[in-house]
Amino acid sequence: MTTGATFDSAGVRLAYDDLVPDGDGTAAPIVLVHGFASSRYGNWHDRGWDDALLEAGRRVIALDCRGHGESERPHDPAAYETDVMAADVVRLLDHLEIERADLLGYSMGGRIGTEALYRHPERFNAGVLAGIGTATLEPSDAGDRIADGLLADDPDDVTDPVGKRFRTFAETTDNDLAALAACARTRTVPAGWDEIAQVEHPVLIVAGERDDIAGDPNELAAGFPNGEAVVVDDADHLTTVPDEQFTDAVLEFLKREGL
Repeated sequence: MTTGATFDSAGVRLAYDDLVPDGDGTAAPIVLVHGFASSRYGNWHDRGWDDALLEAGRRVIALDCRGHGESERPHDPAAYETDVMAADVVRLLDHLEIERADLLGYSMGGRIGTEALYRHPERFNAGVLAGIGTATLEPSDAGDRIADGLLADDPDDVTDPVGKRFRTFAETTDNDLAALAACARTRTVPAGWDEIAQVEHPVLIVAGERDDIAGDPNELAAGFPNGEAVVVDDADHLTTVPDEQFTDAVLEFLKREGL
């Protein structure tokens, strides 16, 4: 059952779902954090993830990150610092009175999850950080290129391939392009190599074989004391999410390492 609820996260109204398998209020919780320009529906629900996790007996908590989906959409770039968005996840757990949860994040959600595991270790058990690799810990001008593409008056004038790709993707749903541009412009690097070396949680890094955005998932996984990696065959950044290899890898990992 979808709740379609909202909560106040330090002054920003965020939407979320809290799904329980067969009314089992004792099911182990997992919180889902979606990718940039997507939503809890576009990234997870519509791709079969809610059903897969519920069938595995998990309580599924999925939020719309600030600036996305049904959540409030600030235009202030300072609202989208990575540590602020990681704190949103923790505040959702507080709101639901959940002491500890597993975490599944994709792309932007993987960056947010990396920060959450480092800054709030006591609130999480195991983490799946997908759609990311070494690029997530490296400075990049991708955020500015994406923002420029989102704010162009005419999408046909966008020639940068990264800006073009995300402008096209953002326009597939009801997005606030100015809010997304503010989020992209504030693409802060999450916890760095020294910090993730302190993360003791079991961590699974997943990326598509043809993902030209994420960077190397194996090298990133090696930076975590208890990290491992899975590469999804013949998948790119967008086609990894619905791929059964991704689903199977996550369910197997959670069976071993999850709550």
